Amino acid sequence: MKKLTGPFSQLLSLADMPLKGAIKDDQLKVITDGGVLTADGIIIATGPFETLRTQHPDAVVEEIVGEYVLLPGFIDCHTHICFAGSRAKDYDLRIQGKSYMEITKAGGGIWDSVTQTRAADEPALIASLVERAERHLTEGVTTIEVKSGYGLSVSEELKQLRAIQQADGLTKADLISTCLAAHLLPRDFNGDTEAYLSYILKELLPVVKKEGLSSRADIFIEENAFGTAAALKYLTTAKAMGFELTVHADQFSTGGLGVAIATGAVSADHLEASGDREIELIKDTDTVAVVLPGASLGLGMPYAPARKLLDAGACVAIASDWNPGSAPMGDLLLQAALMSAAEKIGTAEVFAGLTYRAAQALNLSDRGHLSTGMLADMQAYACSDYREILYHQGKLKPAKVWKSGTLISSMA
Repeated sequence: MKKLTGPFSQLLSLADMPLKGAIKDDQLKVITDGGVLTADGIIIATGPFETLRTQHPDAVVEEIVGEYVLLPGFIDCHTHICFAGSRAKDYDLRIQGKSYMEITKAGGGIWDSVTQTRAADEPALIASLVERAERHLTEGVTTIEVKSGYGLSVSEELKQLRAIQQADGLTKADLISTCLAAHLLPRDFNGDTEAYLSYILKELLPVVKKEGLSSRADIFIEENAFGTAAALKYLTTAKAMGFELTVHADQFSTGGLGVAIATGAVSADHLEASGDREIELIKDTDTVAVVLPGASLGLGMPYAPARKLLDAGACVAIASDWNPGSAPMGDLLLQAALMSAAEKIGTAEVFAGLTYRAAQALNLSDRGHLSTGMLADMQAYACSDYREILYHQGKLKPAKVWKSGTLISSMA
């Protein structure tokens, strides 16, 4: 059955926009009094509402009364929302002046979340993950990448990945899982980082592959995590096993981005420490630069050089990094709006980074813009001018959200 939804004061499909590099706002194509024609959750056409109604008189009309701006659903391509517990004490130490590394060495940091997540059973993890995903969904985020990495043993990583898989069936948002068993060397592992990575490759990833728990592998390359040489070997082997690659790169020091490029990673995420040399490395590649303003806000550190990356020609996506330690807020739009003011990222570039460029970071070709054949993942804001959305710096939330053509959240 065909359904026609509208009219919207402005409809921004984001179709036919550049995948890489800077975008001017005048490149945005705005359809006034627009509509979306769908069938079985897939977009058939977008265009002027009255034209579509005339051309498709058999379509059921989902009438929108009032002034609204329609965008594609946001895609959060980097989160850690499968966790238990809190790291409020870490945050308190951080605002007293302690560094991330100092807190980690004192027993806080990632290992604290590992301890709390290991203590939680699978149903508890599922319930908290669904709750966070549903909150994200009401804020316009229709697809959410979710990492493991707070288990750091075969059994505990499998518990997390199975929880993500189960939660995917309990929320209307789409959850995309990533295996981040290479998050940190566990304190209870009897061996060095190379031995631990070998253990993951031999004992964990084959099970992940067999059970279909994830098709993506990630690693944290940093002084207190994994070095570049060990990471290169790990990622090369994981890729040979059939995993897509993504990398936590250049958060506090450089080196990780080079490994991501060398291994053909789909994305390199963080990049707060990246400089001109690193930007030169990524600008002509297909690796997406995923910037994480939530981590910068949570840690009180500079943003990734998003403006320089865009001007150099890179594909830049924006994600929340929602996690219990460095990015506990989890408000994707607010974070993007604040970064846009600081980094001078235009509205078109922000919208691209939250939609079709984020889809590219997850290798998803069926979402991210509103055009024929795409999923009808949509969100509408109660305003008549798309510029109002970033102007309110995250306080203007979507009044309506559709997942695969079905209205699942409506505040008006």
